[in-house]
Amino acid sequence: MAEQKKKVGVGRFFRSVTAELKKVAWPNRKETSTYTTVVLVTVAVVALIIFFFDSILSLILRQLS
Repeated sequence: MAEQKKKVGVGRFFRSVTAELKKVAWPNRKETSTYTTVVLVTVAVVALIIFFFDSILSLILRQLS
């Protein structure tokens, strides 16, 4: 037999969400700026790598045709 789901009110749901969010270890301002810098540098490096390989492949394909 299928399990019966309990109906939970909207108010109880939001109280539960609020309680869970209080347990989260939020980063401070320095950590946030460090993580943001790491992400932006990583994105820039990956973009340059993709650009480099795309340029090389384009040159090779132009030479073949």
